[in-house]
Amino acid sequence: MSSPPPPSSSPFSPGSPSSPSSSGSPGESTLTGQVVEGVEVGCLLLDTGAGEYLLVIPQHVDRSAVRAGARLVVRGRVEPGLVSYCQQGTPFVVSDVRPA
Repeated sequence: MSSPPPPSSSPFSPGSPSSPSSSGSPGESTLTGQVVEGVEVGCLLLDTGAGEYLLVIPQHVDRSAVRAGARLVVRGRVEPGLVSYCQQGTPFVVSDVRPA
């Protein structure tokens, strides 16, 4: 397995699909993958090819590009202790999103 690329100054530089890459803000990382529907209604996950992240998108974030089948680059933070009815994927609180 190769090691992830070094952090980039661009907040949207795709990292290794096996783990989030660092971004400019402390505690935030960037993921690239395809949005898939979860087993529970209303749950969307980002499949990075090496894992699934539950997309937790606050109301202030533009979610117009977030739909099943879309390839996205998302920035945010992993919140493994977050409780969700989705019961699938590692929770990832999104701070920004754009098409890949």
